Amino acid sequence: MKTRLIDKLNHALERFFPEQRLFLRSDDGTRFIRLTPLAQSVGWTGSAAFIAWSIIATAVLLMDSIGSGNLRDQARREKQLFEERLQTLSSERDARTAEAAAAQARFTKALNEISEIQSELLTSEERLRELETGIGVIQGTLRRTLAERDEARNTLTTVIAENEGEAEKNAPLSPEARDTMSFLTAALETTAIQRDMLAEKSAEAEQYAQEIYYENRLRDERNDQIFRQLEDAVSISMEPMDKMFRQTGMSVDHILGQIKSGYSGQGGPMTPLILSTRGGEPDADGMRANEILNKLDRMNLYRIAAQKMPFDMPVKSGFRFTSGFGSRWGRMHNGTDFAAAVGTPIYAPADGVVTFAGWSSGYGRLVKIQHQFGIETRYAHQSAIRVKKGQRVSRGDRIGDIGNSGRSTGPHLHYEVRVGGKPINPMIYIKAGRDVF
Repeated sequence: MKTRLIDKLNHALERFFPEQRLFLRSDDGTRFIRLTPLAQSVGWTGSAAFIAWSIIATAVLLMDSIGSGNLRDQARREKQLFEERLQTLSSERDARTAEAAAAQARFTKALNEISEIQSELLTSEERLRELETGIGVIQGTLRRTLAERDEARNTLTTVIAENEGEAEKNAPLSPEARDTMSFLTAALETTAIQRDMLAEKSAEAEQYAQEIYYENRLRDERNDQIFRQLEDAVSISMEPMDKMFRQTGMSVDHILGQIKSGYSGQGGPMTPLILSTRGGEPDADGMRANEILNKLDRMNLYRIAAQKMPFDMPVKSGFRFTSGFGSRWGRMHNGTDFAAAVGTPIYAPADGVVTFAGWSSGYGRLVKIQHQFGIETRYAHQSAIRVKKGQRVSRGDRIGDIGNSGRSTGPHLHYEVRVGGKPINPMIYIKAGRDVF
C-alpha cells in the first residue's frame, strides 16, 4: 500500500521533476544514485523553506535593529528636551523670584507714599477745620462790628436830631456834645475800615478753603489710582500662590493659621494702618490700605509656608523619570523614581528636620526629613548620606548622593512624600510649585 502510494506520487511529480541519476566514480568502479521525483520535490521544498526562513529572520533582525536605534534616538531627544525644559523652568523661576523681589520693593515704596499722603491729608483736614473756625470767628466779629456800627449810627442820628432841635432854639452845642459827636464820628470811620478789612480777609479765607478743597480732590484721585494699581499687582501676585496651595489638597487656612501662630510679632511695613476717626465711620482709603496690607501679609505667609512644604525638586539636572506613583508589578509603588548617575546630588525640597539617616532594608541608604504640617519626605537607594539624624536642613541643602543601594535595578533616587503617614504622589507638590519656583 505504501509502495503503491509512493509510485503514484512519483508518477504525478515526474512531469515537473523528471527522474535524475547522480553518478559517483571511484577507483573500484562507478556507482549512481537515483533521485526520484518525490525526493527532488522534498529537496526543493526544504530548500525553499530554508531560504524563506532566512529572509524572514534577516528582515526581523534588521527591523529590530532599526527600531532599537530609533528608540534610543527618541529617548536621547526626549532627555535633551526635558533637560532644556528644566533649564527654562529654572530661568523662569529665577525671573519670577526677581519679579517678586521687585514687586515687594515697589509695594514697600508705595506703602511709604501712602503713609505720607495720609499724613498730608490729616494735616490738610486740620488746617481746613482751623480755617473754618477762623472764618466763623471772623464772621461773628463782622456781625458784632456791624451791629455796633448800626447802634453808633442810630446814636449819632439821635444826637444830630437833638442838636438840630437845639439849634432851632438858637442854643449853642455844649463841649460835651461836641466831644461825643467827634468820638462817634471817629468810631464810625474805624468801624468802616475794620469792616472792609474783615470782608477782605473773609474773601481770602473762602478762596483759600476752595483751593484746599480742590487739592484734596486731586489727592483723593491720585490715592485712588495708586490703590487700584496696588490692588491689581497684589491680585496678580496672589493668584499663582493660591493655585499652588489649593493643588496640594490640604486646608490652606489651616496651613496659614499654623504659620501665623508661629510668626505672631507685630510691627513693620505689613502692620495694618490704625487711624483715628474720632468716633466716625472708618476711612475708605484706610480700609483699602488695610485690605492691601492683609493680602501682602497673606502673601508673606504663603512664602514662609512654601519654604516648609516640598514644592521643589529633589534632583536638579541630569536625570529622567523611570517610575511614577501607583501600582507596579502587582504592588503599590509609593514614590517617584529619578534615574541618574551615581553621585548625582540630592537636595532637600523644603525646610525640615532629619529624623532618620542610615541603612533600611529594601530602601538601602535612606534619609527621612520631617517637615511642618505632618509632611514627611523619604530619599532611598543613596550611595552616600550627607546629613545626620536630628540635623535641621533648609530648602536647597544637599542631603545625599544618588546610588544603587538596597533593592534596586540601577542607580536612581526613590522619592516619597507622606502626609500624616499616608503616601501621597510627589508629583502633586512638584507640579503645584512648578509655576511659582
